[in-house]
Amino acid sequence: MHSAAAKDTRPHWSGLAERFPNGKECLATYIALETAEVLAEAKPASLLSISNRERACGRNLYTLWKSHGQELLADTSLQACELVDRGSSMMILFYHKTHFKQHLARRDITALLKRAGHGNDVTPDEILRNLAGHLQQGRFPHEIGLLLGYPPKDVAAFMGLITIPFTCQGPWKIYGNPGESLRLAERFRNCRNLMAEQLAMCSSAVQFLGDFAGSRQTIFAPVY
Repeated sequence: MHSAAAKDTRPHWSGLAERFPNGKECLATYIALETAEVLAEAKPASLLSISNRERACGRNLYTLWKSHGQELLADTSLQACELVDRGSSMMILFYHKTHFKQHLARRDITALLKRAGHGNDVTPDEILRNLAGHLQQGRFPHEIGLLLGYPPKDVAAFMGLITIPFTCQGPWKIYGNPGESLRLAERFRNCRNLMAEQLAMCSSAVQFLGDFAGSRQTIFAPVY
């Protein structure tokens, strides 16, 4: 049995956002850092929960998203689906449209989504509608881990669809042989760290996010 994961020391968006003078830049910093793995095409989607409250810096990401979110994504590879908006908070799934569709077409992903009750129409639009429906009814759909790029064995075991022993706690619960899962978690961490380095050097997070999709290979070195 591996020990629990160490305290999270990942780069935080607020420290990077302090470099920029306005709310739109702050939101762009947040989106770029929190979806770094998606932008690097290391994972198909990221799920973000945004609270409607003023942060220590004096900014409110919820209201900033309402004002600037879709505009910021207009020239990027990112798509955003507001799965649930409770007024006090919202949950948004950010995804790479092409990569997301290809991921859902994998036979193992399709099979597990069907076993989780998503029927035979495993298309991006239908899956997003189903997930939104569950969340709006107050039920958290744990199969969403499949959309976040977690190893299918870990998601299936967590949901009780297969029986393999719990091994260790990483960014998600890991079951069975942890090797592949831990390597994937390290890849995700590297993506975030590289994104933080780029945001610390760029002159505008808004421009950086807008340029990212068309020039990923020059901005990000491949991460393995």
